[in-house]
Amino acid sequence: MFMRRNKQKIHHRARDFLWPSLGWRRSSTYLFHRIARLPGSSYSIAAGFACGAAISFTPFVGLHFILGGICAWLIRANIMASAIGTAVGNPWTFPFIWTWIYNLGIWIGVGGEGEDAGSLDFHAVFANSMEALLSLNLTYLFETAWPILWPMLVGSLPMYIIVWFVFYLPLRPLIGAYQDRRRERRMRRIVIEKKSNVEPKA
Repeated sequence: MFMRRNKQKIHHRARDFLWPSLGWRRSSTYLFHRIARLPGSSYSIAAGFACGAAISFTPFVGLHFILGGICAWLIRANIMASAIGTAVGNPWTFPFIWTWIYNLGIWIGVGGEGEDAGSLDFHAVFANSMEALLSLNLTYLFETAWPILWPMLVGSLPMYIIVWFVFYLPLRPLIGAYQDRRRERRMRRIVIEKKSNVEPKA
């Protein structure tokens, strides 16, 4: 339904991901239409998108699609909507998200002797943690990565709940209204087609 006739080249897709060629407003409108046209109730779609958006505020980089889908499945929400919702976490927002949840974890009282967020290279931490995990380098994981990831994990828990409601509460009525309008237009077309197929009496 939403596939392009001519596939974009990889570098064009990468450019549009970082800076949409349609502009942010038109891209946001297109994204909303894409979400609202997914099969399911307004609750299912809004809750699914909220799951994907909320999971983006966790330090489980690389697992957001999977974890968002699991969260959506647990509350009987739309899994496809959760996948789209993970777009809230992107190269533009991740630096702010990571800094915020790290500082929030420190403020809550976890890792009080942690480094200042401004001096941390979160991208390097995540990349090196993945390499250490694959190579079973437990020294790096526990001595270097864990003091950073632990405050982020703790800070992400309240943010998950807050972000979920921030997206779910406005999306559900908006999607419901959109679905009602589509349903009404579809019914009007059916009525018009039926009238046009009725032969006039002699």
